[in-house]
Amino acid sequence: MTVEQVSRAASAVQKDPLLGGSHTERTLKFKSDDKKDDEEEAPTPKADRSWLVDLGIWLAESGRLLVWLLGALALAMLVVGARRWFFVHGGLASRTKVVLPSHVRDLDIRPESLPEDIAGTARALWQRGEHRAALSLLYRGALSRLVHEHAVPIRAANTEGDCVVLASRSLSGEASGFFQGLVQAWLLTVYGARTPDDAQVMSLCDRFDAQLPRKARTEAAA
Repeated sequence: MTVEQVSRAASAVQKDPLLGGSHTERTLKFKSDDKKDDEEEAPTPKADRSWLVDLGIWLAESGRLLVWLLGALALAMLVVGARRWFFVHGGLASRTKVVLPSHVRDLDIRPESLPEDIAGTARALWQRGEHRAALSLLYRGALSRLVHEHAVPIRAANTEGDCVVLASRSLSGEASGFFQGLVQAWLLTVYGARTPDDAQVMSLCDRFDAQLPRKARTEAAA
């Protein structure tokens, strides 16, 4: 067999599809399956979450420090506020002495300007016909007792009506009614040019010490 014959035989074998040789084969695959296979085959890198742990620790420590700082600031503000309150309402108030009036309008209400027995002296003046002087003494004595014995905050510029209102806030109902009746008798005499009857004035004299007692002097003596 010649070389030429061998070449022709080999060429015929290669052309025969049933015999060996290289050939291309095509198959169909879904793209999703390929991607899934690739994902399954590719190793997944392990996520590093250690930074989250570090962040949590830092936030916890920072929060604890912030709470301490806020607590110290609140305590400092409380101390400063307490000292200021004490200075204004305590220390300053204790050093500030309330000056009691010596006169209400033109009436002298100093205790030393009044007789020891106000009611008895007023009764004697009334019985001698000195009606205005008797009621003036009772009214002055009542104002003096209210200011110096009962701590009623009557001031020099207060009118009779003001004094009645201030007394009603500090006295009992009976004592307040007594003082109101005394003021009415005084106003009737001064501005109304009329005098109350003898029985009314005698009643005022009889009830004066009982309704407006000298509390401070009695307690001091005791």
